[in-house]
Amino acid sequence: MAKKDKKIDYDTYDSSARVKLGTSDYVIRGIGYVFVTLYALACIFPFLLIIGTSFTSEAVIRSAGVQLFPRDFTTEAYDMVLKGGAIWKSYLLTILMTGVGTGVGLLVISMTGYALQRKDFVLRNVISFFIYFTSLFQAGLAPYYLLMTQTYHLKDSYFAVLLPLLMSPWLIILMKNFVKSIPFEITESGKIDGAGDMKIFTSLILPMLKPALATIGLFLALGYWNEWYQSSLFLSSKVDAYPLQYMLYKVVNEANSLKNSVAAQFVTVTDLPTNSLKMATAVVATGPIVLLYPFVQRYFIGGITVGAVKG
Repeated sequence: MAKKDKKIDYDTYDSSARVKLGTSDYVIRGIGYVFVTLYALACIFPFLLIIGTSFTSEAVIRSAGVQLFPRDFTTEAYDMVLKGGAIWKSYLLTILMTGVGTGVGLLVISMTGYALQRKDFVLRNVISFFIYFTSLFQAGLAPYYLLMTQTYHLKDSYFAVLLPLLMSPWLIILMKNFVKSIPFEITESGKIDGAGDMKIFTSLILPMLKPALATIGLFLALGYWNEWYQSSLFLSSKVDAYPLQYMLYKVVNEANSLKNSVAAQFVTVTDLPTNSLKMATAVVATGPIVLLYPFVQRYFIGGITVGAVKG
């Protein structure tokens, strides 16, 4: 006669009861906590070093090197970065480009990844091949520059910065692999109920893509926030403002040029905060994007895991 399963009495069940751990368990956990703490400190230390050095005078940096705690405290480097107010225009432009580019990029990439996983889409393998092919071979800088300036006429246009980052082959492949985890029967059930392709995508598929959207959205946002290369190619002095990273790049270059120019004869070399200026620009550039990561961390880790294991 089979034994009956014990029925749990939830009225008397003690939810605070915990599994007892042995000495070896506490030792292993303690070692794990120590290693995680040391690793976290190793990751945080360089950033703290950058902040401390950015508030240190140039003379101290030249004589004693970088500083964790500011010596001879000064805000000269930040005054130089923020001088004239152009930095705020760059901040606003970069925030706008990051928001628009990330939103449009997520829409295009998610629709592309979903379409390439539709079993009833005949050309999915052909298009997937061309997307993958572009990640292996490129035409080169000269044809690319002529295409953007002569064919598309995007010289001194912010679209020249936005468009190249919208569809990354690697991000499309990542989204495609994630969509594989969604059963095709969901799409078929939507068809049976009379829903169109767009309705199926927006109502059934898109809500299930949150981890992938957070992951790819973070990659897109980082790409737009750190973008300077496209700006250096296609944006000249005719534009009203430069993206943040390119603006800071120009500030550092101008400071180095001033130090090495004839004008440096009239200025003491230690008066030019070239080293602390580099640290200050790093703080100004990375601060906002660092604050964004905790909000998407759990989705980011889940999306990376799924995208990595699906073949």
